[in-house]
Amino acid sequence: MSHLAFVFPGQGSQYVGMAKALAETSPAAAAVFRTADEALGEPISRLAWEGPEEELNRTENSQPALLAASVAYLAAVRDRWAELEVDVPDPQFAAGHSMGQYTALVAAGALDLADAVRLVRSRGQLMQASGAGREGRMAAVIGLDDARLPELVAEAGARGAFGIANRNSPGQVVVSGERAAVEASLAIAKRLGARRAIELPVSVAAHSPLMAEAAVGMAGVLAGITFRDPHPPLLANADATPITTADACRAELVSHLTTGVDWVAAVRAMRAQGVTTFIEVGPGQVLTGLIRRIVDDAVVLALDDKAAADRLAIPFADAAAVDDDPA
Repeated sequence: MSHLAFVFPGQGSQYVGMAKALAETSPAAAAVFRTADEALGEPISRLAWEGPEEELNRTENSQPALLAASVAYLAAVRDRWAELEVDVPDPQFAAGHSMGQYTALVAAGALDLADAVRLVRSRGQLMQASGAGREGRMAAVIGLDDARLPELVAEAGARGAFGIANRNSPGQVVVSGERAAVEASLAIAKRLGARRAIELPVSVAAHSPLMAEAAVGMAGVLAGITFRDPHPPLLANADATPITTADACRAELVSHLTTGVDWVAAVRAMRAQGVTTFIEVGPGQVLTGLIRRIVDDAVVLALDDKAAADRLAIPFADAAAVDDDPA
């Protein structure tokens, strides 16, 4: 059986209706949403399933809703594998993109679901409040040679706090920082050879120094939460370093607020360690598309299947146990 990794999407993959059909057909998925609703003291499930979209897209709402939906997919597919008696190998890694790290920690048994939902609600609120008085922005830069990124950071950084927030795939990055620096980066990136550079419709400068206050706040919140060693290990967002202890999990959730997400490094590190199959666990197929552009010799699958009535694909279903006894 192939060496396997579970990958979990971050904010931006949410959509109204996510995991609704799944929860209607899978008791395991429905139970995840009940736990999330109870943990928050409000029906985050209703917001995920019915919207409105503008309310779901608020950072403090999208993060817990997306986490619940992603864990629901994981619970549902594990339940179906058990029903079908599919012998699925334990994953070598769990890796989350930005906020997806919280989902990965739940999947790896390092963090309880109820705690995780409350934590990402706090994370979203702290991010929204961080950097007051220093207007933050983010932008996508497409088609720029990675070798030119240091020049982009140096030139735009002369206008204010600025850095690479997400290195999503070769030639696709997201930059983040103070408004003047991000606005200047659009023209600088095109001059350096980018095909496109567009500002994103967000109100926070995620994964930048403007999140320093949020990081301090999260450190305080996380201090009171129980973590366990993750199994399988995670990979740090900033540099793909393996995360194998409870203390390292807690530290990751603080540091990744102000450092970038190098998804390219994470995917390449997993591939170098022998991972041949990546399964995107959660709504949408954003990570599936990115991984296919990073490694071209791996199998990449997404659980969110638009063609299925319950929107759930079942990887390895063709390996289900079959009773060959004609009696």
